[in-house]
Amino acid sequence: MDVRIGIQNSPRELGFEAAQTAAEVEQAVTAALSGQSPSLRLSDEKGTVYVIPGAALAYVEIGSEESRRVGFVA
Repeated sequence: MDVRIGIQNSPRELGFEAAQTAAEVEQAVTAALSGQSPSLRLSDEKGTVYVIPGAALAYVEIGSEESRRVGFVA
């Protein structure tokens, strides 16, 4: 699943393919924004772990869970 995260006071966004489902990512973001968790912790498909302080989150865009198609569509 494609996830893009905007971080306050940073000109670039963080984008990666998350290993979690859309519901799991949404729960983690909600917990970080409500203060239940001090940080947002997500991992990508390669095993890299991303930890972002909840107070630094500007936005989180959760993409579709569909895999990308390669080639021509007939």
